[in-house]
Amino acid sequence: MEYVELANGVTMPQLGYGVFQIDDAEAQRCVADAIETGYRLIDTAQAYGNERGVGAAVAACNVAREDLFVVSKVWVSEYGEGRTYASIERSRELLGLEQIDLMLLHQAYNDYHAAWRDMERAYADGLVRAIGVSNFDPVRLLDLCTFSQVKPMVNQIETHVFWQQGAAHANMERLGVAHMGWGPFAEGANGFFQNPLLAEIAAKHGRSVGQVALRYQLDQGVIVIPKTVRAERMAENFNVFDFALDDGDRTRIAELDCGRSLCFDHTDTQLIGGLLQMVRGQIG
Repeated sequence: MEYVELANGVTMPQLGYGVFQIDDAEAQRCVADAIETGYRLIDTAQAYGNERGVGAAVAACNVAREDLFVVSKVWVSEYGEGRTYASIERSRELLGLEQIDLMLLHQAYNDYHAAWRDMERAYADGLVRAIGVSNFDPVRLLDLCTFSQVKPMVNQIETHVFWQQGAAHANMERLGVAHMGWGPFAEGANGFFQNPLLAEIAAKHGRSVGQVALRYQLDQGVIVIPKTVRAERMAENFNVFDFALDDGDRTRIAELDCGRSLCFDHTDTQLIGGLLQMVRGQIG
């Protein structure tokens, strides 16, 4: 396993397991399989509705708690002083954990500054070991870093070979924020698993397209959280530490970058407008 050290000295695995779109009943089995495979970083969120299942798998596994790294996220409807803190407490209870390893704000909408003050308080009170954000563009990340007492330690954003987020990554490096990527397989978009270049490089190394894509992102310093419900695919995705891409491979993969979202475009006002109306309904 390779690791990333956060700004506060906390160390987290660079490869983890994501549970987006896995229901609560299935999450326990999937996370148990992932832990059995060797994953020690598990990424969930309040909005996924599966924190209880994730927590049940963590409680039942034979791995010491200190060897696991559990991430969750505060949903936008829970932003607000007092409200955010209470939602972190609920996540802690659902997960069955005394302390969540990393808590993120899920989106850069609503009053995220007020929510961040609660995140800072939860961090100071020991409810969480580290705090960060998700889906913050470079400007909003800079805004929060500038007007906060404790800077975000992580920003989790859509990242894959078709959108490599070079500018965002450089901005995070300048700010001392670790880059965590969601959607490392672009959710299958753009013919991801049939891409000729990735297939060629995979054949050269005796690996799969997915393994090549994950190895490339790890080489860029990105924390990756591939998701699958199949134990055999979990094992395949985890088996990326015993081969290396060469400079030529990386140069060619860099050319696949389209420079735009293929999964959830946060610049699409119609899409985001619908999301915000849904959040407003959840609040009121």
